Amino acid sequence: MAVEELENGIFPIQHLQKAISDGIIAADHSIADEQLQPASLDLRLGNEAWRVQASFLPGTNMSVDTKLAKFAMHKVDLSNGAVLERGCVYIVKLRERLNLPAGTSGIANPKSSTGRLDIFTRLITDGAREFESVADGYEGPLYAEISPRTFSVLVRPGSRLSQLRLRRGISAPSDLVMESLQSTVGLVHGVDRTDIRDGVALSVNLDPDSKSGMVGWRARKHAGLIDVDASGSQPVDAFWERVVTTDLTAGGLVLNPDEFYILASREFVTVPKDHAAEMRAYDTRVGEFRAHYAGFFDPGFGMKELGAEGTRAVLEVRSHDVPFLIEQGQTVCRLVYEPMLAVPQTLYGTRGSNYQSQGLRLAKHFIQG
Repeated sequence: MAVEELENGIFPIQHLQKAISDGIIAADHSIADEQLQPASLDLRLGNEAWRVQASFLPGTNMSVDTKLAKFAMHKVDLSNGAVLERGCVYIVKLRERLNLPAGTSGIANPKSSTGRLDIFTRLITDGAREFESVADGYEGPLYAEISPRTFSVLVRPGSRLSQLRLRRGISAPSDLVMESLQSTVGLVHGVDRTDIRDGVALSVNLDPDSKSGMVGWRARKHAGLIDVDASGSQPVDAFWERVVTTDLTAGGLVLNPDEFYILASREFVTVPKDHAAEMRAYDTRVGEFRAHYAGFFDPGFGMKELGAEGTRAVLEVRSHDVPFLIEQGQTVCRLVYEPMLAVPQTLYGTRGSNYQSQGLRLAKHFIQG
């Protein structure tokens, strides 16, 4: 029986494979199978990085290379591995490039592990007027802006910090569709009431974990170097402090300016196999803090049928400018669901995952019990 395919939606893994074979996605080095996720493609760093004075967008009819000629301070050879220093901004040309047909566009996000290391990473294209977006019908190279915020990191050609989704047509997810999915599938559970308005609301959980007594993690400043390609290589306590109930005050947690926290959502999240989800920033009028870096949730995330039992969303939180009191149950972001063109042949967690059934899970680079 043929698999039903929608006219508009996110490319599943089998469509990404065909896009590679058709030359829609091309690369200087062959694209490896492990780069392909259920609804996205991992993007790889190239051989060179440029240290730049400031973050920038090229703007209409301007290439990234032209901007680099004006703003680059010096070039960094990544061939034998190189350190990207905390607090600095770099531009790296990626190995992948695109030749999108009309009607196909793209959107990018940091990988989960990248966000949990507090590495601010955004995709840039030639002529771009906004980050993380690839215009309909775009032809050309891809670049990553990389700015480690807490830890300096060791990278090399082929390191994967961000991921790309391709989309056919125009996506305009409606609250009615998400309300229907909530009633039939149960997109989120574990709370008394679900707020669906411009997406499904996610709120922060400050109740301590029943086993560890922890509320979250706070990154240590001036910690060591992290190799982004080395899983399970660093001791937790050298890089993180535990946030426990005694750190709470006045009914909440005070976020110190320019400190990085790992917290969890109150809600348990499910992404049905025929949808993908993206975590999007909540209105900043509710508080000056950023509640996530990595926002992609693949089809199959949190599904009980795939062995997931109670999968929370991890919130990568940073306060800006002033201390901010975040309280139990406060809405911090929204999860927007989009249809897939077809059900992916591979679902999240079926090939192994670091974050299925996660709680307060740190990045895979740390030795965790």
